[in-house]
Amino acid sequence: MRAKAHPQRGFTLIELMITVAIVGILGAIAYPSYQNAMIKNRRASAQSLLSEVAQRQQQYLMDNRSFAGSTTDLKVVAPADVTRYYDLTITAAASTPPAFTATATPKSSGPQVSDGALSITQNGTKLPAGKW
Repeated sequence: MRAKAHPQRGFTLIELMITVAIVGILGAIAYPSYQNAMIKNRRASAQSLLSEVAQRQQQYLMDNRSFAGSTTDLKVVAPADVTRYYDLTITAAASTPPAFTATATPKSSGPQVSDGALSITQNGTKLPAGKW
């Protein structure tokens, strides 16, 4: 008497290789999209900080008749998610009328380098225009 044939269980090597290829293709598409989303999120954090600096500068101008030259004078603390990727500088000119430029420059070894620097001035000019 012959033994009953049992149906095969499991996956064939071809099925496994097709699955691995599909996962690889999806990963190759998803990872760059994820990286771009992270760059945009970090940029938004830096833009928020620059907007806060501009607002505090206006308050400082009303109190002191000049713009502050540092975040310490403005009592602005940059969040860690900004300081990890950007260096913030404030350039205050003692001209008539007073002027300032606050700039968030990406750290040279960080992932934001390709995104470029962001800046805002006393009259609300935000550069580069395409990034705001």
